[in-house]
Amino acid sequence: MNKEAIKKIIPHRDPMLLIDEVIEMQEGESLTAKFLVNADREIFRGHFPEEPVFPGVYTVECMAQAADILLLSMPKYQNTIPFFIGINNVKFKAKIKPGDEIVIRVTLTEDRAEKGIGICTGEVYNGETLAASGEVVLAMR
Repeated sequence: MNKEAIKKIIPHRDPMLLIDEVIEMQEGESLTAKFLVNADREIFRGHFPEEPVFPGVYTVECMAQAADILLLSMPKYQNTIPFFIGINNVKFKAKIKPGDEIVIRVTLTEDRAEKGIGICTGEVYNGETLAASGEVVLAMR
C-alpha cells in the first residue's frame, strides 16, 4: 500500500503523516510499515541542531499511525477517527536520525469492539536494531 492508498484510510496529512508504505498486513491481526525520516523535516532544526534525533513522541506516533491503518482497515472501524487514549510501557533503545528508514510493526492484542477500543503492541526498527517498543491504545470514534 503506497502513501496515496494510506491517505484513503487514515485522516493524517503532511506534516503529520508518518507512514510512507505498508509492506504487509494481515487484516485484523498485524501490519508492517515503513517511514523515511527525511532530513528536511522542520523538527530537526530544534531537536537537536548539533545532533539531530527523531523525537520519541514522533516514534510513538509512527506506531499509532500503523495501528490506525490496521484498525481502520477492519470493516467495523471504517469511517471512524482514531484517538490516542493511552500509551503504555514505551521503551527507547536506539536513536533514529535524519535519513534513516524505519520499519514499524504492530500487532492487535485486544479489540474491545463494544467500546470501540483497540490495543496494539508496536516495535520500531532502525535497520536490524530495535529502536523502540510499546503499546498504543486507540479509541475509534
